[in-house]
Amino acid sequence: MTLSSPGVTIRPAFPDDVPALARLAALDSQRLPHGPLLLAEIDGEPWAAIALETTRVIADPFRPTAALVELLRGRAAQLTGCSLRLNATVPATVPSVTYGS
Repeated sequence: MTLSSPGVTIRPAFPDDVPALARLAALDSQRLPHGPLLLAEIDGEPWAAIALETTRVIADPFRPTAALVELLRGRAAQLTGCSLRLNATVPATVPSVTYGS
């Protein structure tokens, strides 16, 4: 028996991807994001996409896409020159700063 891991591809979306992206957005109960998109495929099937300008994500809710979305966010950050903080949290309280005495 041979075990194989699925092939992951992250690539720019092209105009001929629009029907597949529209299906993905519909599955996720969202509208198709505008602007350039990165598409994440598993074995040639689209599972998730991210808009490079807004970082809005659409993903197939019936598949385990959390790790794939993190990959998309990281790649989008590389391409846009942004340092997106993944899973960033805001502290509940901000310490006060006193200047001078």
